[in-house]
Amino acid sequence: QGQFVESGGGLVQSGGSVRLSCRGLIEAFKLAPVGWYRQAPGFERELVAHIVHGTTNYADSVKGRFTITRDSAQNTVYLQMNKLKPEDAAVYYCNVVPPNSVYWGQGTQVFVSS
Repeated sequence: QGQFVESGGGLVQSGGSVRLSCRGLIEAFKLAPVGWYRQAPGFERELVAHIVHGTTNYADSVKGRFTITRDSAQNTVYLQMNKLKPEDAAVYYCNVVPPNSVYWGQGTQVFVSS
């Protein structure tokens, strides 16, 4: 059973925005490096953004468009996604970095209409 609960996905128009939320179910996640990953059909799961102690890092494909933030008190990590492109469509997951296979949740699906 996963230890992260993702939400916020849906259908978004190309160029639009959406914010994803990820709630951790383990207290230790509050201090751990946590990232957002995504997996599109036919592609491997990839890390798109992660945050550790306030420092953020992004994949080149999302840099300048996505922003990862964290509310440690709520054990929640957010991903603000702006200027969405059709190639951003995927199932988005969060996990620690590097990922732990037992922590994967169900993810949240993002569809981008062109």
